[in-house]
Amino acid sequence: MSVDAFDQLSQSDFRRLADFIHGYSGIKMPPAKKTMVEGRLRRRLRATDTETLADYCRYVFDHGGLADEAVHLIDAVTTNKTDFFREADHFGLLADVVVPKLIERRHVSGRTPLRAWSAACSVGAEPYTLAMVLSEIARTTPGFRSQILATDICTDVLETATLGIYPHAMIEPVPMELRRRYLLRARAGARDRVRIAPEVRQMVQFGRVNLVEPPYPVERDMHVVFCRNILIYFDKATQRQVLEQLCEHLVPGGFLFIGHSESLTGFGLPVQPVAATVFERI
Repeated sequence: MSVDAFDQLSQSDFRRLADFIHGYSGIKMPPAKKTMVEGRLRRRLRATDTETLADYCRYVFDHGGLADEAVHLIDAVTTNKTDFFREADHFGLLADVVVPKLIERRHVSGRTPLRAWSAACSVGAEPYTLAMVLSEIARTTPGFRSQILATDICTDVLETATLGIYPHAMIEPVPMELRRRYLLRARAGARDRVRIAPEVRQMVQFGRVNLVEPPYPVERDMHVVFCRNILIYFDKATQRQVLEQLCEHLVPGGFLFIGHSESLTGFGLPVQPVAATVFERI
């Protein structure tokens, strides 16, 4: 048995960490997540010059380390699962229904680009999928342009997203035609990796936003907001707060996409359903 297996968080230290994580990020940390938190935080011991998880907690909470460590702590415990074309029907609806409606209503025109926000972008698969789908629309729609903002609370994943380099296995869901058009072989020495083409990367601006800390430093005239598969980690009160803020950033007639396992039921938001987990701002 490894030495790490004996180094465990006390219940009081876990509660302190769970309370901080929830207050800072809105993410729930029930007792069942204790082992996961222990494993993730062991990576921070060397960086903080601490020997045990108890030492780490004393450094963070009792010895003034929180100011420097907060972002790294959140980075360590945040789960970032993502795929290209995840919940692919959303992207079909975007291309076939949402964009045509926005053009028909003149929300989007030759003078006004479509503005989309990927509000929990992780390592970038979602915003780059958006960029590929919107680039395809631009190929057949004269004057159509788009801008994509991609944000996350985790600085580590934002660094990965900005680079736009991924394991070859990760791009399996990307249709072959789009692979040929928008993906490139990584440079020599990384034969099992691919990179996003420069014209696609240039469509996406990345930045750090904590969804539980309004007001957001984001324009309030978004046409499309994707906030998928993050709400499930929040309690109901935090879900309501985040969703109300996201709706404020949508233009009337704009569209909100949430994850297939998520719901807006009971929140009384100014939206109406368009399809499963897709809503239009009233």
